[in-house]
Amino acid sequence: MIREANELALARINAAEPTLVDVVQARDILPEDDQVIFHAGPPLAWEQMCGPLQGAILGVCVYEGWAADLDEARQLVDSGAVKLRHNHSASIVGPMTGMVSPSMPLIKVENRAFGNVAFSTFNEGIGKVMRFGANDAEVLNRLHWLAEEFGPAIKAAIASAGSIDLRVIIAKAIAMGDELHQRNIAASALFFREIMPHISRTCTDLDVIERISSFLYTNDQFFLNLAMASAKASIDPIKNIEYCTLVSAMSRNGTNFGIKVSALGDQWFEAPVEMPQGLYFPGFTQEDANPDIGDSAIVECVGFGGMSMAAAPAVTQFVGIDGSEAAYDITHKMFTITEGRSQTYTVPTIDFIGIPVGINIVDVVDSGIRPYINSGIAHREPGVGQVGAGVVYPPMKCFEQALEAFADKYSKDLGL
Repeated sequence: MIREANELALARINAAEPTLVDVVQARDILPEDDQVIFHAGPPLAWEQMCGPLQGAILGVCVYEGWAADLDEARQLVDSGAVKLRHNHSASIVGPMTGMVSPSMPLIKVENRAFGNVAFSTFNEGIGKVMRFGANDAEVLNRLHWLAEEFGPAIKAAIASAGSIDLRVIIAKAIAMGDELHQRNIAASALFFREIMPHISRTCTDLDVIERISSFLYTNDQFFLNLAMASAKASIDPIKNIEYCTLVSAMSRNGTNFGIKVSALGDQWFEAPVEMPQGLYFPGFTQEDANPDIGDSAIVECVGFGGMSMAAAPAVTQFVGIDGSEAAYDITHKMFTITEGRSQTYTVPTIDFIGIPVGINIVDVVDSGIRPYINSGIAHREPGVGQVGAGVVYPPMKCFEQALEAFADKYSKDLGL
């Protein structure tokens, strides 16, 4: 029963057709329309949140006009007037702090093979950005520009294109050296080539075109959010398959790491999140770092990111890995804990074999090998931003808890 269920799940992941279809305003898809903020990771109380997550939430309160400044924002959140929810509950994924609030624009990705959709914000760029907990005027002004000028322009361009098949971009990008988590250079460039002709057709203001093209051209991580929404749309159809032991979500909120498992529905299995290991920007050390955070580990669920390190040997130095041979070893290890290989995304450097797909909690616990996740590193204090990049592992306790819950649920059926 387990084998058949896992094979069905793998088939659904391989059949996925993630397609960019629209840009929508968050308030149109959020379950609440008042003062609500969605964040990365499993659900978490305000008092338990880390510095970057709290800093980003305070910044959103000012961005939305609910508070005049950060002090007033803190009073507002402390009072309980602002509701806090986690992104996965609304089919959203966001990198690092993962902030989503009503007036933000969201990209909409549809899995045309199954009809489900997923959403993400636009990527803000590198460095001092809200996803890393920064919240000053520069950060908020950029968010307003994304909502008021950039988002509507991209929406019109997508309408002009009809839709954009993200599978094609992702497959080409992996062949060009991306792993779609820390390295998105090729995917961002391919998206730029795809979208700009439609922007030039639908936008008549040359100054607007220049600002949009400059933002896209200089943002090597722009495609990350599209990759995340693609992964979310691709993995969601495996939810609630009886007897299936494949991971359907992984996420972190800066305090806890959580996973979900297909057969166990929406239940989170959590343990304290670990510190990333990697390289730091000049002037920063591990003492400045916050524990790992973000929804971006969703990409590893479908085989991108750290699972596909062999595809992106150039990223090894950026995350502190010792060369291409180590990258190949990582990907080969990931085949040990996954159900199969992708039929869509292949790695040229290892004879064009498909990337490892379908993390199996049984194999993780039996082998002691944990999924390999690439990640950015945020400063532990709110308002600072990104201080480095590296790698992180999910706590083994998450997989052990999930396997115990699976055994409890199916012990009678499986004769355990």
